Amino acid sequence: MSPASPSDLSARSLRGIAILLMAGAIFPVLDAGGKVLITNHGMSGAEVALVRLVQQALWMVPFLLWRRGVGGFRTPQLGLNLLRGALLGVGGILFFAALGFMPLADAVAIFMIAPMLQVLLAVPILKEPIGWKRILAILIGLVGALVIVRPSYAIFGLASLLPLATAFLVSLYIILSRFASRGTDPLAMMFHAGTGGAVTVAVIMVLAMPFDIGILAFSWPSEGRAFWLVLGVGVVGTLAHLLTLEAYARAPAAVLAPFNYAELIFAIIAGYLFFGDLPDRIRWIGMVIVIVSGLVLYWLERRSHRRRQVPAPVPNAL
Repeated sequence: MSPASPSDLSARSLRGIAILLMAGAIFPVLDAGGKVLITNHGMSGAEVALVRLVQQALWMVPFLLWRRGVGGFRTPQLGLNLLRGALLGVGGILFFAALGFMPLADAVAIFMIAPMLQVLLAVPILKEPIGWKRILAILIGLVGALVIVRPSYAIFGLASLLPLATAFLVSLYIILSRFASRGTDPLAMMFHAGTGGAVTVAVIMVLAMPFDIGILAFSWPSEGRAFWLVLGVGVVGTLAHLLTLEAYARAPAAVLAPFNYAELIFAIIAGYLFFGDLPDRIRWIGMVIVIVSGLVLYWLERRSHRRRQVPAPVPNAL
């Protein structure tokens, strides 16, 4: 097979960017659906996370059987993939719980510090070096996140920090992906993450039953139309993840990285269309700080990896 020409590679990268932007537009629809299930139909954050992860695992079964057969489910990194799922499950509980009282765009904007936390966590886990410029960019990004949190913190206290905790858990999830992906089909990784996450969430909910914790409660809605919304959350979430995988299969991570922040724009639009929420001036400032610091960090990371002549890491692909 002859090597692709630069124009072919450029066209392929453009398709990857377009697919990633589609995923970025779909993820806020997932978040909006979860928020509606919590605020309008009385489901808990844990329930929404559970039904999403169960459906992710179930939808991967026909895809894997069609693409790889029964052997496609095998992985030499089963424990790591299930652990990734556990992190995703707990992160899902916290994020959907936050959506129960926070504006959608606020929660997504705070979550956008995940790539910055990945750089920090890569220092002790992957033994990667970090300079003062990257540390400064990360600290500025955290300040932006706290600016966004401030109005909610005044009302809800520590609960408003849940998206920060989600960003931390998802950062660990991404770093573990570097090890868990060895010898494993990406679709199998999605299946095992969904399975591990669903089991983790279910166990947490059962253990929490005697304590009557709202975000971990079983409270299935009685309205029939809620069923279709539950189904939609699972389908939309799985589709967004599949599109993300396809985007990174078509274009280098270093090309796609800046376009991850388009998800915040779509989240603002979804928040306004579904809930009538628009960020105030302070929140806009915080969002701009997070995006700019993230792009600066991306530029520093790319320059560093170019010097070492290795591919830049995926900033945030779930």
